[in-house]
Amino acid sequence: MADLIVNGGKPLSGTIVPSGNKNSALPALCATLLTNEPVRLHNVPDITDLEKLVDFFTAQGSRVTWDRAQGEMVVDHSAFDAARVRGQLPSGMRSTVLLFAPLLGRIGRLSVPAGAKGCSLGIRELDPHFEILRALGAAITRNHAVTLKLPGRYRGARHWQDYMSVTATENFVMAAVLAEGTSVLINAASEPHVQDLCAMLNGMGAKIDGIGTSMLRIEGVAQLRGGDFTISSDYHEIVTFLALGAITGGEVRVERSLPQHFDLITRSFAKLGARLEHEGTTAVVRRGQRLAIEPTFTPNLLPKIEAAPWPYFPVDLLPCLIALSVRARGEIHFWNKVYEGGFTWLPELVKFGAHVIVCDPHRVIVFGDKPLRPTVVEAPYIIRAAVALYMVAASIPGRSIVKNADTIRRAHPHFVENLRALGAEVEWTG
Repeated sequence: MADLIVNGGKPLSGTIVPSGNKNSALPALCATLLTNEPVRLHNVPDITDLEKLVDFFTAQGSRVTWDRAQGEMVVDHSAFDAARVRGQLPSGMRSTVLLFAPLLGRIGRLSVPAGAKGCSLGIRELDPHFEILRALGAAITRNHAVTLKLPGRYRGARHWQDYMSVTATENFVMAAVLAEGTSVLINAASEPHVQDLCAMLNGMGAKIDGIGTSMLRIEGVAQLRGGDFTISSDYHEIVTFLALGAITGGEVRVERSLPQHFDLITRSFAKLGARLEHEGTTAVVRRGQRLAIEPTFTPNLLPKIEAAPWPYFPVDLLPCLIALSVRARGEIHFWNKVYEGGFTWLPELVKFGAHVIVCDPHRVIVFGDKPLRPTVVEAPYIIRAAVALYMVAASIPGRSIVKNADTIRRAHPHFVENLRALGAEVEWTG
């Protein structure tokens, strides 16, 4: 495990080019299993989750070339050997769930270890995925493991999700595009990375309607072709560096932004007194902004930022705004409507001197603009929470350490290099 050594208190300023969105790249790479023709991916981030998928594909005979410097990858599954898989999913991969639909459709049988999987954020249940695959024609049995079998092609179906699960939506789409007949998914997730996957598949010959909405209608096709697809910029990374500019009082510009996705994000920053702007596709936070929490028009209610599935404020970005609120004058209520473990890292934030009340597993109140001090904190295995701890450390003059922060590399392979380009004094150690 690696630690971040931070000498804070310096305004961070400069221009950043964001990485490709890992949440787009992972399903896109899994979706290449749906065709035997070559698929070329552009703007591919150099992250470990992708490395594990590439290793799995090549172990089954697929050909993958990855130019990491250029961010380009070509995937060819024409020599994929189903006999090598033996119906077993790879272990130790957080992205394994995204292989359910495309791999089952390709080899006809999968074995999944019984029991729900989790992470630091809380339980990640598998039931929504199994319900979708069963609705589309898979037979499921459970003993020491959950076994899925698909006799022939998927069958078109109508399915109403309990909630807007991103990965379950992506599995439904990857199954339904090659199903016999028409499929409809109600309560579908609509995050930008879900939109990216649907756009990629349509470019390969799929017929998906309703992209960006909560209802997807998919007419199955007999086969998909290869093609070229560019991974969109990581809006999480864009927001992260804008927040770093705001909390340190610098001016940060992020190129290749996605202004069409920023309306609510911009308003949420404004609640903390931080103004975001767009100059074409360049996002900007100006130098020296005075952070102050905007009062509500409703008496006796605190200002509030609610995070939930898109098009709510993105729940994965909530830690960045919590960090920003620590430096803003006033009080604000944050509500994480998704993860019961989303606030477990806040005792580390308090070590800096932040005043935070945890109301319950989903809600906290931050009392901002309190005296802060440099310290040593322990990062959780939550990417944006580790980033948030760095943000606060970067805003405080003096030396802080964010221990075990290398989970950040799962999404930001060049995090420290980008920070140094903005003038930060920071380094990895260990």
